[in-house]
Amino acid sequence: MGRIAVIGAGMGALSAAARLAVAGHRVTVYERTETYGGAVRRFERAGFGFDTGPGLLPLPAVYRDLFVKTGKEPLEACVELVQVDPSARHVFADGAEVSLPNASRAGVVSALDEALGARAGQRWGDFLVRAREAWDRTRRPLLEEPLWSNWSVLADREPYPAVPHKRLLRTRQAGTLAEVGAWELRDPRLTALLEGHALAYGLDPRVTPASAAVLPYMEHAFGTWYVRGGMRELARAVYERCLARRVAFVFGAEVTRVLEKDGRVGGVELAEGASQAFGSGGGAVAEADFVVAPGGVEGLPARADGEVVPQQGLPSRLTVLLALRGARPEGAAHRTVVHTADREGELESLFGAAPSVPSRPTVTVLRPDDPALVPDGHHEAVTLSAVVPAGAEIRDAHVDALLAVAERAVPGLRDRVLWQEVRTPADIARETGAAGGAVPAPALAAAGGRLLHPANSTGLHGLFTVGGWSHPGGGLPHAGMSGALVSGLIVEGPEFRGSQ
Repeated sequence: MGRIAVIGAGMGALSAAARLAVAGHRVTVYERTETYGGAVRRFERAGFGFDTGPGLLPLPAVYRDLFVKTGKEPLEACVELVQVDPSARHVFADGAEVSLPNASRAGVVSALDEALGARAGQRWGDFLVRAREAWDRTRRPLLEEPLWSNWSVLADREPYPAVPHKRLLRTRQAGTLAEVGAWELRDPRLTALLEGHALAYGLDPRVTPASAAVLPYMEHAFGTWYVRGGMRELARAVYERCLARRVAFVFGAEVTRVLEKDGRVGGVELAEGASQAFGSGGGAVAEADFVVAPGGVEGLPARADGEVVPQQGLPSRLTVLLALRGARPEGAAHRTVVHTADREGELESLFGAAPSVPSRPTVTVLRPDDPALVPDGHHEAVTLSAVVPAGAEIRDAHVDALLAVAERAVPGLRDRVLWQEVRTPADIARETGAAGGAVPAPALAAAGGRLLHPANSTGLHGLFTVGGWSHPGGGLPHAGMSGALVSGLIVEGPEFRGSQ
């Protein structure tokens, strides 16, 4: 039985802690803030409740597996999972709208044909077939296995298949999502639908590899889910599972250094005033046989030449929480994406040489049908979000722009506002520790490895990294997967090859 120090209480760290405790290790989590969950937090005021991080859960099997492996109670005994249907409503620049059924290829094809014209559904359906091929080629190495030592195979090879051209008697392979849209979808609205999945993770579709086709495929194949009471309930359930497995937590404890002893990890050093649980002043040391740290944390030992470089230059999020007078209309979509009317302007603002907040952003509107989030049936809690540059200074005009766009999804929105709360990149930086409030993207193949993440093992024996800034990257399912990979590497050693 080893002593394990876990730095931070994000979802990846909690997932690793629960699994390691079940394996018989003594696990202590040191969290610099006063709560758990990382980016999965909740804001409450006057009877209203809002998720301030992820609002929906793709691929719930990751957390179902966590609960199966760490106790007798399954996930559904601890939280209520609700499949969101429609999966999303999309409002396009030309005024066209479409609501896409959840996890139904035939339903999606039919809805697109009806809303966007004949053959639109077929083109999207054909794209999903190719996206599944990319998923099948990359699922295990990108999600279920530790990062290969020969990861350059993933970096150099584009798993998205080439498309035959009947007239030209040859094939053409798209290298980016933008090329997939231009060559295969051939409709600006379908292209917006495709590129919106990349943009939601802060990725520029003009340079994002075609392998990112797996992002809409995951949503199509495994559905989109909501946790009743808000996504914070998922974090609570994982935290309580950790407590049930006797994981110890020390909140308000900032780790300043990972200690090395005889060529391997020796423990962690805590900041002054952050270690009252030890009955001592600042600078206290907690010895450990293994340390699990968040990926991207400063002070980790240098990696060997040729190691994956952490993702760089990713943007952040602007979120506006709205308390509305008036009940949520019956049949309103849980999620609506209002696509920008100025694609090039938005992409240049976000990813150009001088990043700035877009004046006409793509806005996601979340309207949960959840009585737990409102004081009564005569009010509604709505969340607006858009991608903005990391570290961006948010002004009133930026918030007004989100509200103006969102009125295309919720007519009369601004007249219903009782109060609003604005969440900026600075808030994300404070809560997660990510520079500028940057949000990590999932690991993706091709693109020279630019969208891979560093391996969970490090250059120091006994030190492992977990969470969105290490393999397999950002997003709630990926965080849970990183916890599973780290626990496997510690319990089984370097020969661990992932779940079977």
